[in-house]
Amino acid sequence: MSHARVTLDQWNALVAVVEAGSYAKAAEQLSRSQSSVTYAVQQIQSQLGVQVFELEGRKARLTPTGEQLYQRARYLIAEAASLETASTCLSLGWEAELRLAVEVIYPNRRLFECLERFGESATHTRVEVVEAVLGHRTSLLDEGAVHLAIFGSVPTGYEGEHLMRVRFVLVAHPDHPLHGLGRAITLRDLRQHRHLVIRETSRDRASEPALQTPQRWTVGHMSTSIEAARGGHGFAWLPEELIRHDLEAGTLKPLPMRRGGERFADLYLVYGDREGAGPAALRLAEILIANARGTG
Repeated sequence: MSHARVTLDQWNALVAVVEAGSYAKAAEQLSRSQSSVTYAVQQIQSQLGVQVFELEGRKARLTPTGEQLYQRARYLIAEAASLETASTCLSLGWEAELRLAVEVIYPNRRLFECLERFGESATHTRVEVVEAVLGHRTSLLDEGAVHLAIFGSVPTGYEGEHLMRVRFVLVAHPDHPLHGLGRAITLRDLRQHRHLVIRETSRDRASEPALQTPQRWTVGHMSTSIEAARGGHGFAWLPEELIRHDLEAGTLKPLPMRRGGERFADLYLVYGDREGAGPAALRLAEILIANARGTG
């Protein structure tokens, strides 16, 4: 393995000169003497046998080769800084990877906000999101497959905190025959039409849906159910926050139920191992809770 002829300190001097606009300003920014900065750039040219700057009148500008070296030097310096940050995180015990299971009814908007904020303080922790219709099942936790989970309940033997309450509305396309009845809708009316249901992804599936209908499509993801309802293929219970745009645009419309036109579900943040949770897991948990409570 060959050794680099140019040091990181010399590359840093080159970048500083280009971005500061002069050797004097670069030296000031680096808290070094101008002669040492000039010497560092000269060493790059000498070691590599290239010309970095050329005179244009009384002003020096980068040569095409110098421009390429400058761009790559910037990347090299950024990578070095990133490596140092990663080393600091690892020395503090931050996990290299974090796995989060998320109920599909948890709003993606909130999820992305939380992951974005988490990334600001844990730039070297990879995050894997497992999207699933989990119900009250604990298989992912029991198997140690995830560090955190957003569940509809806190399973026995695990610690968790309440995050939020999700409102479901019974909806169908505005042209669906149920809307054409022109009156309050009953359960008997619903049983005459196709019900769109989301299948649980847990191996030990829960009980059948409370509403028994002869016609039913069971799909594997919330987005599929929304698209099917939007296309007029049936009615479905859907989280209000996930279909807000459809409700505003009129592509989905709440069914005028005589009784029970809305439902609610609670979501909890559950720890796979609260006592053994690492800094990254605790930080993400803190962000998820703050987001739900409107404090961060």
